[in-house]
Amino acid sequence: MKNIVSYSVVLTPSRFLGFVAVMAFTVIAAFGAGSAKQPVQKDGDSSITVYNQGVELMLAKKFPQAQAKFERAIKENPTLAEAHNNLGYTLRKQGAANYQESLEHYNRAIELKPKLVEAYMYRGVLYIEMGRKSDAEADLGTLQKLSPRLAKELAEVIKTGKEEDRFYGVASKISG
Repeated sequence: MKNIVSYSVVLTPSRFLGFVAVMAFTVIAAFGAGSAKQPVQKDGDSSITVYNQGVELMLAKKFPQAQAKFERAIKENPTLAEAHNNLGYTLRKQGAANYQESLEHYNRAIELKPKLVEAYMYRGVLYIEMGRKSDAEADLGTLQKLSPRLAKELAEVIKTGKEEDRFYGVASKISG
């Protein structure tokens, strides 16, 4: 009696290598997916270098210079949510004339990365500065689910109407 083996179950060397390559790619993609705080970036990505320079300038409260770096990082990589968040922050810190543009960048950051808690924090602060308390409270609700620590900070801003002079909602440097 002859055994019949379907060709589809026989792994030839080339099919085996193809299978291994697909599985390896799947595993690498799963581990490299990143988190809300650490996006996946290519090594040597110049937008990351420029973004990190912007963070340094922002922390030194050199907002116009930081703004220029974040704008350049976004030009090079329009999907860099952290740069949109920090650009929103630097614009807001330069005065009410920039509030609408600031809001657009916070919204874009959230659109790109819905769990980027820093963007909800500072968009909530912006809403308070714009007199939009109910919108700030909506962001507070989101933060209560995603980041109780930042929710506490935003709740205080909503209560007092004042933001402390601290960096508790800016996106950190990114390692590339």
